[in-house]
Amino acid sequence: MLFIEYPKCTTCKKAKKWLDEHGIEYTDRHIKEENPNFEELKKWKDESGLPIKKFFNTSGMLYREMQLKDKLPSMSEDEMLTLLASDGMLVKRPLLIDGENVLVGFKETEWQKLLDGGDER
Repeated sequence: MLFIEYPKCTTCKKAKKWLDEHGIEYTDRHIKEENPNFEELKKWKDESGLPIKKFFNTSGMLYREMQLKDKLPSMSEDEMLTLLASDGMLVKRPLLIDGENVLVGFKETEWQKLLDGGDER
């Protein structure tokens, strides 16, 4: 299981604590030091079934500075993936990837449902 985080992010800290408390093993990856690339993001987007816009950190400073709220609607999916791959701070976090499922952001009920759904990993 891959856990992608920004260590200073309070939501990431909560998610990591939750994983640890539930004894779930994961590989930690710092999103700023090792930003997801285009291929990874495309694969995760497809596996998650979520629209690409859900992968943007809409509350981030960079998102606001770049005025992406106004720009995204006119961009193609490939343009959005390229943009996400350009800077980890644009990507919503944490991300949890287990090979079959992709969770974007931390909602304890969603994580509980997925991770307790009979899968013992």
